[in-house]
Amino acid sequence: MRRKSWLVTAVVAAAAASSVAAAVLAGPSGLAPKATTAGRDSRPSRPFPSIPPPGSPAAQVVGGTLMASNGIVVDEPAGSGPPLPSVPASAWVVANADTGQVLAAKDPHGEYGPASTLKVLTAIALIPRLNPDADVVASQLATSQQPTSAGLVTGRSYKVADLFRALLMVSANDAAVVLTQAAGSEAAGMALINAEARRLQAYDVVARLPNGLPAAGQVISAYDEALIARQALRMPAFMAYDQTLTSRLELKPGDWETMVNQNSLLTKYPGGIGGKIGWTVSSGATYIGLARRNGVTLIVTVLHCTSLQEITSAEKLLDWGFAMNGKISPVGSLVPPLAPPTIAGQFAKGADRRVAR
Repeated sequence: MRRKSWLVTAVVAAAAASSVAAAVLAGPSGLAPKATTAGRDSRPSRPFPSIPPPGSPAAQVVGGTLMASNGIVVDEPAGSGPPLPSVPASAWVVANADTGQVLAAKDPHGEYGPASTLKVLTAIALIPRLNPDADVVASQLATSQQPTSAGLVTGRSYKVADLFRALLMVSANDAAVVLTQAAGSEAAGMALINAEARRLQAYDVVARLPNGLPAAGQVISAYDEALIARQALRMPAFMAYDQTLTSRLELKPGDWETMVNQNSLLTKYPGGIGGKIGWTVSSGATYIGLARRNGVTLIVTVLHCTSLQEITSAEKLLDWGFAMNGKISPVGSLVPPLAPPTIAGQFAKGADRRVAR
């Protein structure tokens, strides 16, 4: 068994001795001690001991004991297959979408800026609540969004389905705001987005803006992005929007824009079925990638990556994941969503409404 940090092994031994987490695959509460390991790329360590007392708040880690690590965790016996690739990202996760097994991870619960990968959460939160055939009006706030936009015009109406395509195909920041306001108001829409994160047990998520543009306190983790991606895979409407290669959008009468999907994984990677790219100066490059081969569906999430290396890094991790799936022991698990009643009442009372039919 090869571990990327000696302290990860120490954590496992301590957890086993205390009988808090005898197995790597934890339940929804994911009782697990937080570890402090190398490989955090100069980010500060967690403000609590490396091996906190069993039952303490610091010991609650969603997804299992090893998801506490700030470094790389993998159970990769020598000679089992290709070595885990090195990629220029501060955090990432490779997981089996079907079984929920986390095959390997780096700083899975580390909090980083999401950039436009947050749009996946926006989409899965709002798709069930907005009528795809409804028309919604673009506000001045929406049309002022920069730098990436679909070119929507203030005061004009657009079909919800076209806006979701713009959101996921060309990362339209203006479409994100229109869709969020269509939930009743921007505040109501953001409440629904954050509520969906809590329903998925994505507790590292703090969403401030629906398009992922920089905002104070807005963070996400690679583990939580995997939970969000797994939910997206379960939504046929999301996958249809996300997999569209080209589409036309009429910005105003006679003025058409041809949208081309920015996710090259769909056309260049064998088995690529979807995902979302992102980038800001503060967040660096971010990415969610989805791929399927021989009946196995994998999720890869990448945060704070070197610019223009996010998809290449994801492809390397996916190649490794397909080669090693079923040959190694998982290092964690993707927890299931909570029951639907936990959504609107606490976080978005009165906001769960559909656009006019």
